[in-house]
Amino acid sequence: MTEELERRLGTRDAVVVGLSAMIGAGVFAVFAPAAGAAGSWLLAALALAAVVAYCNATSSARLAARHPESGGTYVYGRRRLGPFWGYLAGWGFTVGKTASCAAMALTFGAYVIPELARPLAVGAVVVLTVLNLFGVRRSARAAMIMVGFVLLVLAAVVTVAFLQRPDVGPVTGMPADDPALIVDERAERPAGASIVDKEQVIELGSLDDLPPGLHYVLDPEVTGWGVLQGAGLLFFAFAGYARIATMGEEVRDPGRTIPRAIGIALGLALVVYALVAAAALETLGPGWLAMSAEPLVDVVETVGATGLGPVVRAGAAVAALGALLALLLGVSRTVLAMARERDLPGAFAAVDPVHQVPRRAELAVGAAVVVLVLVADLREAIGFSSFGVLVYYAIANAAALRLGRDEGAPPKAVPVLGLALCLLLAATLPLPSVVAGLVVFAVGAALWAVRRRLA
Repeated sequence: MTEELERRLGTRDAVVVGLSAMIGAGVFAVFAPAAGAAGSWLLAALALAAVVAYCNATSSARLAARHPESGGTYVYGRRRLGPFWGYLAGWGFTVGKTASCAAMALTFGAYVIPELARPLAVGAVVVLTVLNLFGVRRSARAAMIMVGFVLLVLAAVVTVAFLQRPDVGPVTGMPADDPALIVDERAERPAGASIVDKEQVIELGSLDDLPPGLHYVLDPEVTGWGVLQGAGLLFFAFAGYARIATMGEEVRDPGRTIPRAIGIALGLALVVYALVAAAALETLGPGWLAMSAEPLVDVVETVGATGLGPVVRAGAAVAALGALLALLLGVSRTVLAMARERDLPGAFAAVDPVHQVPRRAELAVGAAVVVLVLVADLREAIGFSSFGVLVYYAIANAAALRLGRDEGAPPKAVPVLGLALCLLLAATLPLPSVVAGLVVFAVGAALWAVRRRLA
C-alpha cells in the first residue's frame, strides 16, 4: 500500500513556496542577458514570457486539481499520455533541477564569501535538507521569511530607481566611427566621454575593465529572434510555480487551493518582474543593462544610493537560498512519485510517519546535490535545465489537452498555445543548451528502454 503524505499546506503556504521558487536569484541577474537579447523590447519579451507562463500555469493547475498527488507533470504525463511521457517529464525535471540545486547553492556561497563558495554551498544544502526533514510546514515558514526579505529589497530597488534621478540617464549611441550621436534628452555628452560599442566591451571583458570616464554603450540590436530568446530567459527565471503542483499531495483542499495558489503566486511574480525590469531599463538603458554583471546593484549605485549595494547583494544571496529550498522540496517529491511507480528505486517511496515527509527521497536529493557542488561548478553549465523546463511544460500542456469538459479542462486554445510556445522557446535557446538537453533526454529514454526490456 502506498504511503501518502499528510495535507498540511494551506493557500498561503503554497503561494509562499511558489514565490520562493519564482523570485529567486534569477531576478537579480536575468535582466542583463535578457536585455542583451531583446534590447529595448525587454518588456515585450517579459509579456511573451507571461503568456507562456499563463498557459502553462493554467494547464498545470487544472491537472493538479484533478490529480492532487506528489510529482507534478510526471504524474500528469503518466495518467494522460502514458508511462513513457510521464517518465520523460520526471527524468528531465529530476536531472535538470538537481543541477539547478547545485547552481543555486554555489550562487548563494558566491554572494556571501566568494572564496568560500563551495563549503558555504555544501552547508546550505545540508541545513535546508535537515530543515525539510522536520516537516513541510517548517519549510514553508522559512520560505516566507526569505521571500519577505527579498521582496523588501526589490521594493527598495524599484523605489529609488523611480524616485531618484540618475547621475547619467540611459544613453544610446551610433557606432564609434560615425560622427553622429544620439543621446537621451536627459543626459548630455560631457567632454572626454567616449563611445564604446558592444563588441569592444565584450573584448574588454566587462564594464569594470573600462578606462575611467563616462562611456556610452550602444543598445543591443532588436530582432524578433532576440525577443524570443529574451522571453525564454525570463520564463526560465520565474517558472517555479511548478513547485506548487509537485507538492499537490500536501495541499489541503487541492481542487480549490492549488489553482488559486498558482494564480496568486504567478500574478505576484509577474508584477515584481515587470516593476524591476522597468526600473532597470529606466535607470540604465538597454545597452548598459545588457553589459552589467550585477544589474540591480548598478541600478541603485547609478541613482546615488550606493549604501543599498550590499543590501541588494544580501537580497540575492537570500533569494538563492529560497530558490534552493523550493527546488529541494520539488525534486524530492518528484523522486517520491517516480519511486512509487518503480521508475526509481522503490526505497525512495518511504514516508516518515512522524513528520510526514519523503525522508529517503530528501536525503538522496540532498546527497546528490552535495556531490555535484563538490565536483563541479554548474552555474554556467546548466543550460539543459532551461531546455528541460520547457519540455516539462510542453508535456503538461499536452496532458491538459486530454482533460474532458467534466474534468475541468481549460479552453483548448490555452494548452495548444502553451505547447506551441514551449517548443518555440526551446528552439531559441543557445545551441549548446539544446544539444545538452537532447542528450539528457536521450540518456533517459535509453534507460527507460533498457529497464522495460529487463522487466
